[in-house]
Amino acid sequence: MTTNITVPAFDLHEQYRLLEPEVMQAVGDVLRSGHYIMGPQVEAFEREMEAFTGVKHAIGVANGSDALLLALMAVDVGPGDEVIVPAFTFFATAGAVARLGAKPVFADIDLDTFNIAADQLGALITSKTKAIIPVHLFGQMADMDPIMSIARNHNLTVIEDSAQAIGAEYRGCGSCTIGDMGCLSFYPTKNLAACGDAGMLLTNNDALADKLRVLRVHGAKKKYYHSILGFNSRLDEIQAAILRIKLRYLPQWIKARQEIAHWYDLGLERLNAERKIVVPKRINDGTHVFHQYTLRIDTRDALKQYLHENGIGSTVYYPRALHQQEVFQNYGSSMVSLPNAEKATQCVLSLPIFPELTEGLVDYVIDKINVFCGK
Repeated sequence: MTTNITVPAFDLHEQYRLLEPEVMQAVGDVLRSGHYIMGPQVEAFEREMEAFTGVKHAIGVANGSDALLLALMAVDVGPGDEVIVPAFTFFATAGAVARLGAKPVFADIDLDTFNIAADQLGALITSKTKAIIPVHLFGQMADMDPIMSIARNHNLTVIEDSAQAIGAEYRGCGSCTIGDMGCLSFYPTKNLAACGDAGMLLTNNDALADKLRVLRVHGAKKKYYHSILGFNSRLDEIQAAILRIKLRYLPQWIKARQEIAHWYDLGLERLNAERKIVVPKRINDGTHVFHQYTLRIDTRDALKQYLHENGIGSTVYYPRALHQQEVFQNYGSSMVSLPNAEKATQCVLSLPIFPELTEGLVDYVIDKINVFCGK
């Protein structure tokens, strides 16, 4: 069966149409300035992000993956060290650990929130553990209080991977404000998105901030004088200029995403009550910014195909857990059983969500899911 209605899983065209005059003006200003890397636009964006997040230091870098790598380098993670990461998330979190010769130790998740299971961390800590990276997945923060308590008791660094959760809160604290460092990605699909790759590190620690600023420019505090081994991870002026524009719109975009999630909740309420599907759970004392609206349904693949046949995009984040990835098998991860992460890979499906999505199109998606589940 085909339909004339199309609902993409994600779409940037309408957002760009609305912002085009501002974006083109900003890009033109940068090009005319002749200053393209780490200039006034980057500095202004960093100050604006400090104000937005309430974090003392914002440090622009080339992308979110580099942000994770630099955060680990700043606390000297290397061969022989272990870093605890969730098994259900994007590859970059564990990849950064492995690139430094350290061992990613995979933790299971809370199946309701998809975030790292804080109550299981204690059993994973050894004398080699150096850091924990909680990922605030799909737009909602991990349970940070017990994570921080465990970390402080064992003198561990906490690096918040907030690539999907800028603007989210946990008990009155924003993402990137609780751990020792926070990492952001501004990949084009993120809630605050560049027109290409871009990322950021945030910290309240002066010493870490100083070191991160040196690490992102080949370890040179003064040009051509290299005190430590860093690498090139600089944010460029065009991306910073575009992000400055988009940052002004971010609060209203977050509200739009939350409203769309509310529409989904209402339309899928009966199916959720009957446990035919499970809609996203919100934590108490927190805010969800809905980078993704992710269902759990046992017939995930059949639903995804049905939606596709009806012109509706959907995405599986993620089809394979990190401890099951081929590249990590030499760490002994194949011997680990993490049932919630493994279950999630089989039943998650993210529905269309972006600020410009209309209520009519959301209703169409809801109607098709109700029809599918009523078969």
